[in-house]
Amino acid sequence: MTSRELTGLLPLGDADALAARRRPRALGDWAWRIGFGAITWPWLLASLSGGRKADKRALLDELGLPHDALPHLGSWKADVGFLRHIVREIARARPANVVELGAGASTLIAARALAQHGGGRLTSFDQHDGFVRATRDWLSDHGLHADLRHAPLVAESRDWPGRWYDIDSLPDSIDMLIIDGPPWAVHPLVRGAADSLFARLSPGAVVLLDDAARPGERLVARRWRKRWPHIDFQLRHDGTKGTLVGRRRDTSIPVANDNERGRAWRHIARAAGIAALIATGWIARGEMGEFPQSAEASTFLDEAAASHRTGLLRQSMASQVESATLNPGEIRRSTGITLPPLPARWRIDDVQLYPTSGSPALAVSITTPDGEQLSFFADRAETPAESRPLLARRADDVIAYWEAGDMAYALTGRATAGRIMTLAAEIAPVL
Repeated sequence: MTSRELTGLLPLGDADALAARRRPRALGDWAWRIGFGAITWPWLLASLSGGRKADKRALLDELGLPHDALPHLGSWKADVGFLRHIVREIARARPANVVELGAGASTLIAARALAQHGGGRLTSFDQHDGFVRATRDWLSDHGLHADLRHAPLVAESRDWPGRWYDIDSLPDSIDMLIIDGPPWAVHPLVRGAADSLFARLSPGAVVLLDDAARPGERLVARRWRKRWPHIDFQLRHDGTKGTLVGRRRDTSIPVANDNERGRAWRHIARAAGIAALIATGWIARGEMGEFPQSAEASTFLDEAAASHRTGLLRQSMASQVESATLNPGEIRRSTGITLPPLPARWRIDDVQLYPTSGSPALAVSITTPDGEQLSFFADRAETPAESRPLLARRADDVIAYWEAGDMAYALTGRATAGRIMTLAAEIAPVL
């Protein structure tokens, strides 16, 4: 929900929204809103900028739009990071049917990206009738078109709290689902009801959820991961508010029923998470020791171990070109991967991007002054957190792994567990 003009800090209000507010709310809903309002303010404060002006100009240049095509971004409006995800996914997947919940700047950007990359139908829903008309005119001014529809928040979801869009006439198959509404003030978990559309996702379809770093949206993401195991969800922190990116993997669509919900948790976390405490962004930490607890980040650990073995193999092959240049700034700009400082006395032998399921990771081959060959592996974590290193084994490899912010890290070698932990302590955060 973003007008082309400079908009206020709070979401829009109109007759539909006011009428809906007159309906009595359950006491539990009020408790959720008050409780999450108390803990969500740091995320709301961080989102006020909406991203750097230079990044916005670069995005508009890429799309061939004038620099004044977008308003000030931030607060409840989509930020540059989320808009760039929309452009990247449209360029990659060339979707035939895109459905959007919450119109505005994202509608303009999606419509332009579709026009650049072979067309495709964009159907956008918003609860504000006047805003839908204004957005339609906004697109028309730039020679763009979308099927914009007024969908007041009057529907009730069986599985999620809060009011939901009165949606009709959806495509049978959705290739991209953009979720930027309703606002959290309706209920912190209200956007979870977007999974009522997941059964329409085509194979390979992508889901983009804005504001994904907020506590409410993190709880939504956790439940989605349990209910929709055939969709891989990753939290990306390359914007001011975070974007949850979901990709449908297979052709079957299991729908969780009431008896299935609430059963055993699926352990599908990719990064070094143990149990996310959503309200604070921290994860539970085990005590440091030989092997303090079993590793649960199995996919991440497998990738870290594989990158270590590949690095050793590359160094043994004269035909393989290696690069010892490590440029953290270039890596962050290109991949979104943030690297901690590595000890100056460690020698960097090779730096390579390593393909993973959702995005490229980084593998750095290192030799210590004592001649130990290590691999440092970095990838974006699903749940931003901080943790002291934990230990795991993969065959002959010993891995120390931890998270810092929205990144997951692993240091792998074939020394003793105590030695690997000592080396990891030189780059892991001191807690």
